[in-house]
Amino acid sequence: MADTLIVGGGTAGCVLAERLSADPAHTVRLLEAGRMWSSREAMPAELLDAASLPIGPEAPWLWRYEVVLADDPPVPATIVRGKVIGGSGAVNGGYFVRATVADFDAWSRVLGDSDSWSFDSVLPLYCRIERDLDFGEQPWHGDRGPIPVVRSSDPSPVSAAFTEACLASGFAEVPDLNAPGSGAGVGAVPCNCDRGRRIGPSIGYLLPALARPNLTVAGETSVTRIRFDGTRAVGVEYVRDGESGIAWADRIVLCAGAIESATLLLRSGVGDPERLRPLGIPVVHAAPVGSWLSDHPEVGISYLLHLAEPPSVPLETVLEVDDVEIRPYAVSFTPGVRRLGVTLMRPRSSGVLRLRSADPGAAPLIDYRYLTADQDRARLRDAVATAGGLLRRMNARPVDPIPRPADLDAWLRANLATSQHLSGTCRMGRENDAAAVVDERCRVRGVTGLSVVDLSVVPVPLGRGPQATTMVIAEKAAAHLCS
Repeated sequence: MADTLIVGGGTAGCVLAERLSADPAHTVRLLEAGRMWSSREAMPAELLDAASLPIGPEAPWLWRYEVVLADDPPVPATIVRGKVIGGSGAVNGGYFVRATVADFDAWSRVLGDSDSWSFDSVLPLYCRIERDLDFGEQPWHGDRGPIPVVRSSDPSPVSAAFTEACLASGFAEVPDLNAPGSGAGVGAVPCNCDRGRRIGPSIGYLLPALARPNLTVAGETSVTRIRFDGTRAVGVEYVRDGESGIAWADRIVLCAGAIESATLLLRSGVGDPERLRPLGIPVVHAAPVGSWLSDHPEVGISYLLHLAEPPSVPLETVLEVDDVEIRPYAVSFTPGVRRLGVTLMRPRSSGVLRLRSADPGAAPLIDYRYLTADQDRARLRDAVATAGGLLRRMNARPVDPIPRPADLDAWLRANLATSQHLSGTCRMGRENDAAAVVDERCRVRGVTGLSVVDLSVVPVPLGRGPQATTMVIAEKAAAHLCS
């Protein structure tokens, strides 16, 4: 029996497994639903190439979910998450930008102005994670962490043209997007790569620790339910090679991501009794699992611009304007056509996740409810107008002409997508917070021996992409779990 059983070997799970197993007296077992490799050399080339996005329809290392982005009428979409050791950190674009001071201020307010999740409290963890190859000598950066961080010094022509258009439009240049208090403007994206190789959480954290005798990692093992003794979590049921089994542990930590961690709690009886009982699921503890979720709505503008490639990473530079991020993707998702992403980073609209069935093979219902808030639509209308002006300065032509602001709402829906940064399904909060699933140490309220450590716990929309912050959550949880 393990001291700690980790469910999910994604970004958070890799970090947590390495940190907890650093104590030779602490036994750690990690179960991952996807494939795993014991060395970097054994990994497929697609997962190592920092310039690629290995998420095509043929990719065998993905979870795929049918979702609804907006209602009235529904806007359906398919999202993907990494189903592989390293999780989505093994298949994403390498964007490694930190959340902002304002994000952690909002997080702290949810906790009653507690300083446990203030920016000052997490800055040392950001530094511990990284080996910043550009700014490592600065006091707000790290130079010895397991994750190399670098910015494109020779950006592709499309990234250079976008930067020139931003500067010509009067936007400032931001030398370091990860500096505390970095303001609005255009800047190079910090990426977790080194010499063209994607260095995700499995390579940076987990693989170097596999030789530890107190750490056991099993791939292609799907956890189906949590076992409880009363309200204490004591183990999990799993399936591997078609055979069922049970793994017991003193402590269970869910690191399966905002979708799978939430659905596992719900299938195990932690959720809304009024929704669990009709599915035949015995209730262990009433909790608002899945009652709130957040993600970054992204309006994609396809445009034509003939410039040479290839880029070093899929996204080399971004423009940040208040709560909007405009992304000139350096890779072509459609041959001959480029994409400019206009992304709302702190949306007011929020969605829900619910079970359709108690069957572990049934996908959940995920309803984003984008564009519900008037403020979100207004902000995106303004942001699209800004993006259109930048495209004109780049001498680029939108494939689908952008209407004038007064006629833009239908166009927004037609071009609506998501950044696939889903979070908040197991929100953190104070004891008297009716929306809270976990406490500020990531422990599931109302039960014992069970924690959630991943993007599920984030209680506010983050103004930046989440990969670096997911690692911070795991680093902070590891310190709590070891104490």
